Amino acid sequence: MEELSLRERKKHATRVLLMETALSLFEEKGFDNVSVAEIAEAAEVSKATVFNYFPTKVDLVLAGGKAHISEPANVVRSRPVGQTPHSALRAYFLRMLKHHEPMAGLSLHPLVLRVQRIVRQTPGLALKAMDHRRQASELLAQALIEEGSSELTARLVATQLMHTQHILAQTNLQRIHAGETPEEIYPDAVATAEHAFRLLEHGIGDFMRREAEPSDAPDTAFHDTGSRAEADCRVAYAPGEDDTRRAVEQVLRDAEDEIFEELADPDRL
Repeated sequence: MEELSLRERKKHATRVLLMETALSLFEEKGFDNVSVAEIAEAAEVSKATVFNYFPTKVDLVLAGGKAHISEPANVVRSRPVGQTPHSALRAYFLRMLKHHEPMAGLSLHPLVLRVQRIVRQTPGLALKAMDHRRQASELLAQALIEEGSSELTARLVATQLMHTQHILAQTNLQRIHAGETPEEIYPDAVATAEHAFRLLEHGIGDFMRREAEPSDAPDTAFHDTGSRAEADCRVAYAPGEDDTRRAVEQVLRDAEDEIFEELADPDRL
């Protein structure tokens, strides 16, 4: 901040004011129940000023992550001679861990934690964050194609690299929200990252090779009716509200289906 000009510091202060004002309203009323006009009024600025800093309402929450979309592709393009894309992105993620970056899931910055909570509570924002990951993967694939990779291989490799980073970050984030500090998590986070990128480097072809025949013990979830030579499932299950909610949240976290892109369009919110 000390290196910024006075004009740049004022712009930064306005940006933070708008974001904090918006987050407070979203926390109080819910993201979908707050208009840009309300945010402008609460921040004592014009609606046009809000849009000058944040093109959409979604950007008031996700602008931080959006700024990182092109980073993986840029890291790969700028890697030195002799370094693989895998090695470059491994080093990139380990640097983010070292500096407790939000994109590595190790930040305790209050603003970052507020954003993460609102995203978890708002399906539309979760979908948009998912789309940001998709865009990052597509840009990374394009960087690989530019260097001579086939489109199929580039997309397969990019998807694996980006989704690995996402899972690692989410693992760290869960521990942050459970009350652990970045310092407590960091050694495990590094070890987990090394393991994950080692799997990518050497492949999973021999993973969990079965060394013995499976047990012949009957499945305890089934039983013989006695009158028929068939097994009937004896587990009756009907999903309740909590099960349904968890299932939906799981889809929102892990699905990479591009059909959600339209649903996440900020113009619909």
